[in-house]
Amino acid sequence: MIYLDYAASTPVSEESLHVFQQLSKECYGNASSLHDAGGRANEILAYSRQSLAAILGGEPDGIYFTSGGTESNILAIQSIINGLPPHKQHVITTSVEHPSVHHAVNALQRLGVKVTVIEPNQEGIITKEILKQALLPETGLVSIQHANSETGIIQPLAELATLLKERDILFHTDAVQTFGKMHVSIKELGVDALSISSHKVYAPKGAGAVYMGAHVPWKPIYQDTVQENGLRPGTVNVPCIGAFVAASEQIMLKIDQQQQLDIQLRDYFLQQLKKRKLSVRMLQESDQRRTLPHIIGCFFEGFEGQYVMLACNRHGICISTGSACASGYHHPSPAVKALHVSDRDALQFIRLSFGRGSSKDDIDQLLHTFESLQKEKKGA
Repeated sequence: MIYLDYAASTPVSEESLHVFQQLSKECYGNASSLHDAGGRANEILAYSRQSLAAILGGEPDGIYFTSGGTESNILAIQSIINGLPPHKQHVITTSVEHPSVHHAVNALQRLGVKVTVIEPNQEGIITKEILKQALLPETGLVSIQHANSETGIIQPLAELATLLKERDILFHTDAVQTFGKMHVSIKELGVDALSISSHKVYAPKGAGAVYMGAHVPWKPIYQDTVQENGLRPGTVNVPCIGAFVAASEQIMLKIDQQQQLDIQLRDYFLQQLKKRKLSVRMLQESDQRRTLPHIIGCFFEGFEGQYVMLACNRHGICISTGSACASGYHHPSPAVKALHVSDRDALQFIRLSFGRGSSKDDIDQLLHTFESLQKEKKGA
């Protein structure tokens, strides 16, 4: 099988799997228990907070472990709003966020919180001007993703953060797609809260984290919860968290090397498209510096994306038509539509994404499948 869907999920690394197995065997105590087994589990949690905080450039007390990116987004947004005063109950987010962010703000809206959803410009970017127009005196929180999982477009968070800091507005970002793919620094981005997930960095599914600065006045949405300093209930999944942190440590060791490989693979893909004269058009032809190099969004002229994905699957190649969290819904992607793409073109959208182990041979096999599809259509 050729796997070109790393933006959706990654295989578990040997290092991460080893840590998960060892902790499952040797550190099975409840981290909230007062006996030695519980103490050992709590030590693993303490180390995990310190390590993850160091990677993000934050403080260990700001790390709260969750079950993944979706829960991280929901808990961060709702807990922050829950902690803000009545005169700061306005949330701004964007139309191109992960569904979990929309779930979070929709739930808040039903409780009476004012919500504004803003659109990016034609290049998919939220500019300071766009954000400024949406700000109100009662705005308390803005949530904007670091990069989109379908288009790969990176948002200028540091620029937006300066605008929000001037107005004392809290800033949350969904960094699930960028963590482990590029250097993510809380201080450099200027955000107050950040969400990440384990299964994007070669760790088992089932772990994630929220970072919230000590100045963030959040309040729990689950009352009387003791785990994770009250952020979420339930026995803490120490083996999965340990594996998540181990994978994060490993991925940071070769992050620059992997990024260069992703750039080389992307350039090779583009060169081969022209060489083979394939009717594949890139989602964004212009400034590639604004996109994650491991994500390629494109349109295969004359084919619906779902048909191309299934055809590739029959040839043992895994690609995507967009965000896996929206699979099963056959409609144009909001992230693609935001780039002023027609419904017809949006339904032709496909995404391939590289990761550890991806190669030029994988791309050659993919393009060979594209060539077969194109020949079949011409011969029809």
